[in-house]
Amino acid sequence: MDDCIFCKIIAKKIPAKIVYEDEKILAFDDLRPQAPTHTLIIPKEHYAALPDVPADKTGLIAHIFSVVPRIAEAKGIDRTGYRIVLNTGKDSGQDVFHIHFHLLGGRPMAWPPG
Repeated sequence: MDDCIFCKIIAKKIPAKIVYEDEKILAFDDLRPQAPTHTLIIPKEHYAALPDVPADKTGLIAHIFSVVPRIAEAKGIDRTGYRIVLNTGKDSGQDVFHIHFHLLGGRPMAWPPG
């Protein structure tokens, strides 16, 4: 997707503070953090939102969740706790239509969110 900002970050056309990368995913610090730690985790394949991930690619989501503890440890929030958020659709607050997970931590989180 030529106009997708996250695809441009993956292609290294836009700089980002990358905290993790492998052949399937990229994680980088959010430019507008909503918590002391706010890292975005994205697949390198473009899918606008969760419903767009094909059934034969759901292992990609499992891979993201398998890497989250390593990223949390690298960010120093593995012992204190963290939250993973996935927004799907405009009413949820999704403003970049490339599926992405928010890793939030570094402060106590309120419940319910939103």
